Amino acid sequence: MRINHALLLAAPCVVSAAVLAWAQSPKGGLYEVTSHMTWQQSPFPAGMQAPAGAGGPHSTQVCVTQTQIEKYNGPKPDASGGCHVTNIQKHEGGMTAEIVCDSQMKGKGTVETTCTDSGHSKSKVHFTGSMQMGPNSKKIEWTVESISTYKGPACGAVKPLAD
Repeated sequence: MRINHALLLAAPCVVSAAVLAWAQSPKGGLYEVTSHMTWQQSPFPAGMQAPAGAGGPHSTQVCVTQTQIEKYNGPKPDASGGCHVTNIQKHEGGMTAEIVCDSQMKGKGTVETTCTDSGHSKSKVHFTGSMQMGPNSKKIEWTVESISTYKGPACGAVKPLAD
């Protein structure tokens, strides 16, 4: 059975980082996002460990431009891995949204983000669905909890996500 480790690692983290930075206080610059992923229902066979990085914590840096803030209130959500963000509801102090995936990983998830102060926010993404693994489809359920910290107005070598 062939498992696409890159998809398992990238899809939840990319969606989480993009959505988390998206609901930040409205200032452009560099954010550090630290995420921890837990599996409620893993696609891995009994006795097989998840690939390195599939748990947590995992930190990444995200650059948010002022143009993205004006257009999207943060970076445009990345649709990597066949996933996209829908039903975005912005409110004072945060946002909620849904994630829909329809490729090798299929299913839906919910997103809740709260700005805790002008430079920090926390986010929770919960996803249920299935993943195609060779000829078989395996049920999956995971949660990614993240904390984002504003690092400053200059992004340095970190490039913003495309608009």
